[in-house]
Amino acid sequence: MSIVTAAPSVSQDAPPPSPPATNMVWIPSGECVIGSDAHYPEERPAHRVTVNGFWMDRCPVTNEQFARFVDATGYVTFAELPPNPADYPGAIPELLNPGSLVFTKPQHPVDMSHMSNWWSFLLGADWRHPQGPDSSLEGLAHHPVVHVAYTDIEAYARWAAKEIPTEAEWEYAARGGLDNAVYAWGNEFLPNGRFMANTWQGRFPYENLRADGFEGTSPVDAFPPNGYGVHDMIGNVWEWTSDWYRTSHAPAPGDCCGPSVVAASIDPCLPEIRIPRRVLKGGSHLCAPNYCRRYRPAARYPQPIDTSTSHVGFRLIVRHSSNRDAAVSLS
Repeated sequence: MSIVTAAPSVSQDAPPPSPPATNMVWIPSGECVIGSDAHYPEERPAHRVTVNGFWMDRCPVTNEQFARFVDATGYVTFAELPPNPADYPGAIPELLNPGSLVFTKPQHPVDMSHMSNWWSFLLGADWRHPQGPDSSLEGLAHHPVVHVAYTDIEAYARWAAKEIPTEAEWEYAARGGLDNAVYAWGNEFLPNGRFMANTWQGRFPYENLRADGFEGTSPVDAFPPNGYGVHDMIGNVWEWTSDWYRTSHAPAPGDCCGPSVVAASIDPCLPEIRIPRRVLKGGSHLCAPNYCRRYRPAARYPQPIDTSTSHVGFRLIVRHSSNRDAAVSLS
């Protein structure tokens, strides 16, 4: 499919009279092309979908918002609990303790084929301690919460009476009414020289020039919103969606959540670990031209549901209809 337009292709349906919660914006129903035939294989094929209108969080959920949830419920996140040894056969015993994956910038060029050169599982790392047990949330109240696994965002969604977006809903919202534009704001990465998202400048993973002003995460409204008024759909942190990962961005099968779909989401390179994967969207502050050009709406990444990291967060939606099959359809 070769579609080069970048013009709005949305309906003008009126939003409901008021948002169901503060800091939500109405995403009008309409159609657009999602996926890309020009970048990574898992983004293919580009295809057109129609999406029903829904409310979406204006920004990713922040540390301040997540703290209110924890204070109200006493919830303990996945990273704060010891892993079940049965789920990780052959794991090093000392790693079967509470912790999470943290990015650590090396001081020199490293072998790019081994992510362990910049990712470490740190005991005591969690949403309250994003860089490890000696770190804190000081100054990070309005930054996105990180170190949240899929079970954590499910719990938050139940408490907030909201829902996790599908991949198509998320990507449709990220495009901001621009059909087939490369980025959430158009086809130029730096329009008029302006940074539009928190990504990596320099040679990843050892040189961060911080030309956009940030070394790690940034406040969730630090960059301009897209055409629908949502911030941070690109960069800052990857965001969870409800879709099970498939290696193709082709239209989902009719049985979107059946056992075969879940089984297909398991990493074939790790057959001994039967942990299924959901789709992440949007890229993060660690995406760099020399390593990961996934700071685009079409980009997608398979994240095991048991995994939390220092660059993954989330935002939620409220659908006009709770029927998932009616929310997105092929045109």
